[in-house]
Amino acid sequence: QVQLVESGGGLVQAGGSLRLSCAASGRTFSTYRAAWWRQAPGKEREFVATVRWSGDITAYADSVKGRFTISRDNAKNMVYLQMNSLKPEDTAVYYCAAQMTPGGEYTYWGQGTQVTVSS
Repeated sequence: QVQLVESGGGLVQAGGSLRLSCAASGRTFSTYRAAWWRQAPGKEREFVATVRWSGDITAYADSVKGRFTISRDNAKNMVYLQMNSLKPEDTAVYYCAAQMTPGGEYTYWGQGTQVTVSS
């Protein structure tokens, strides 16, 4: 199993920045891909960004492309999401997730961290 714990959320004004962290433990060596998802009140959970656990292949949702950057530090078993130029519509609970096989579901999820962007 893989355990994921997010941190770094908070309240920020529009145009500001936040850096989310995800600490992974357990069978992290079996992880294929890590990702950030988010869920705003009354909306479905949506994909934000993903990174391969080995290698630097990343992908982003169109809504965050150019503003958010996902990265990982394998030595520390950490995944990060640098969020710049934040907008009120970025307000959501942000979740870290792990995918264990290519094309598989995201099997493991963290508890989430709240990000609130004020206008």
